[in-house]
Amino acid sequence: MKLLNIHTLLLFSAIFRLILIMYGEWQDAHLEVRYTDVDYIVFSDAAALMASGQSPYKRTTYRYSPLLALLLTPNSIIHHSWGKFFFSTSDLLVGLFIHNILKQREVPEVLCLYSVMLWLLNPFTFTIGTRGNCEPIVCAMVLWIFICLMNGKVIQAATWYGLLVHFRIYPIIYALPIILCLDRQFLQYGQKPLLMNWKPIQNKTHQYGMKFSSQYNVSAALRDVFTKERIMFGLVSGTVFILCTALFFYMYGWEFLNEALLYHLTRTDPRHNFSIYFYHLYLHYEHEFSLMEKLFSFIPQLIIQVVFVCCFAQDLPFCTFLQTMAFVAFNKVITAQYFVWFFCLLPLILPWSKMKLKWEGIYCMLLWIGAQTHWLMWGYLLEFKGKNVLIQLWLASLVFMVANTIVLIMFIRGHRYSPMFKQLQPAISRNVVKSE
Repeated sequence: MKLLNIHTLLLFSAIFRLILIMYGEWQDAHLEVRYTDVDYIVFSDAAALMASGQSPYKRTTYRYSPLLALLLTPNSIIHHSWGKFFFSTSDLLVGLFIHNILKQREVPEVLCLYSVMLWLLNPFTFTIGTRGNCEPIVCAMVLWIFICLMNGKVIQAATWYGLLVHFRIYPIIYALPIILCLDRQFLQYGQKPLLMNWKPIQNKTHQYGMKFSSQYNVSAALRDVFTKERIMFGLVSGTVFILCTALFFYMYGWEFLNEALLYHLTRTDPRHNFSIYFYHLYLHYEHEFSLMEKLFSFIPQLIIQVVFVCCFAQDLPFCTFLQTMAFVAFNKVITAQYFVWFFCLLPLILPWSKMKLKWEGIYCMLLWIGAQTHWLMWGYLLEFKGKNVLIQLWLASLVFMVANTIVLIMFIRGHRYSPMFKQLQPAISRNVVKSE
């Protein structure tokens, strides 16, 4: 590790991604199976339409903000692989931001590099951007918001958050834990909040100790609800979201609103995916679902989100990781690209985990990868061999959901609770003073 530093790691990762993009061009031209993600073709077509002054929603299945098509307009001007380079640059930024966040919390350099490598050298993550998937942009924005909060830049964090939720709706689940972190102690001593830094994990630490700490911190955060920082964050982020949405509604009308936002709330995709709901949707595809039926699947998600926020809100990276993984696992539609949403948060929590790679870590990886591989086997038989294995595929989806649940529980049991920001005036001490 002495010869390796963050700059060397980023340079190697950049060169490697460049080679993958070039290889993808060759594979697309010579092999039957394309390297480029089918979504990238959709993005590029929508960008070409926007560049010619037309609506990007004339491209069927384009269900993203016009901002994405705007970012990819150079595809039809400079080179059709522009977007891949842009997404891969965002991918590298995620690695840099992971290093920045961990260094600010005084995590040892070696542990920082291992955490960054978990993202940059992960086969799943480095193929996402090079194949033309836009999720690295979302991951980079999420981590940049954390950095802004860590540096006390609430308005900047709120601006990026409003833009992020407009760009990709799912980060709305982070609103409550962020708000709870912005209590009256957040900027009590100057413009930069004090961070809870990394400390060596003691084996004698009780594994359930974080439960009492988390409940205590949430109660302290709820004591003073309307702080200046909370009001500021809510107003700025809400204003940015509304302005972006209103602008594109003015430009593209209800078509934009339905495709980019409302579609994701009421989506009923009958195609096979990792979700346990897909088989029910497949059987009832011709049935016209009511609005309540479409929203029913959000109830388990909502309950789980509330539980995680109530228990772990002050430990912001860990809380958002649990929220994201649970949100994906219980979603109506789950595709492989969604896994990147929590992969970018995983390196931020590993320095505080008591799980050892040799036992619990390997068990979690084998369980999660094994359940996914099992699902992919049945998916291959259905998609490429034409076998009628829909029931087996649905059972594999159940197995995958159970695997996700077990992994979540193991992460919770093995995590050492550590609030991101120091609680400078504990609520319990204020109660003692008042009682005296």
